[in-house]
Amino acid sequence: MPARATRSPVESGQTAPRLNQSLEQFEVAFEQEMAAERRRRKQLRQRAANRSRARRIARTESHGKIRFSVLFVALTLTVITVVVVMFETLAWLMS
Repeated sequence: MPARATRSPVESGQTAPRLNQSLEQFEVAFEQEMAAERRRRKQLRQRAANRSRARRIARTESHGKIRFSVLFVALTLTVITVVVVMFETLAWLMS
């Protein structure tokens, strides 16, 4: 059996294509990673905006309930005051 002459990858010129392929794979992986990172940041911003919107809605509802309660109490006191004054005036006029 004759001995084969084996050539090293450097001698055959295979190193450059393999290096280019490895570099291209690295670049593709890097681009994919950057795209995934952009999507993740966008999702985080969207979630933060949703939480902020939910807090603002809850705060507005809470303030609305308080304002309604104050309005209700003011109207009730006004009605009671008017009725008392009206009957006192009527009693004074009738006497």
